[in-house]
Amino acid sequence: QVQLVESGGGLVQPGGSLRLSCAVSSSIFSVNVMGWYRQAPGKEREVVATVTHDDSTIYADSVKDRFIIARDKSKNAVYLQMNSLNPEDTAVYYCNAEVRRSWSSPWRDYWGQGTQVTVSS
Repeated sequence: QVQLVESGGGLVQPGGSLRLSCAVSSSIFSVNVMGWYRQAPGKEREVVATVTHDDSTIYADSVKDRFIIARDKSKNAVYLQMNSLNPEDTAVYYCNAEVRRSWSSPWRDYWGQGTQVTVSS
């Protein structure tokens, strides 16, 4: 069973920083796109940032110039450095990865369990 294990959420004051981490915990064949999504109370889940296997990145307009996504292919891990946080960034953050479990398996999306990020004074 493929699992994505997240860490790094918490409570931070406005203007502060947090770093989220996510790693694929099981043996797999390949990982394609990895990304971070978030869901605030009463809102739909939205994409925050994604990174492809060749390190091309896409950011939501609301986080450009504040957040940085990066991946470590040797660890099948993805990170989200979040700077200049504001209360509107408060949400549950989910890691996502497009994974092939073996050379003959189809690509499938997997999700982490979610980690709470709260920005408040």
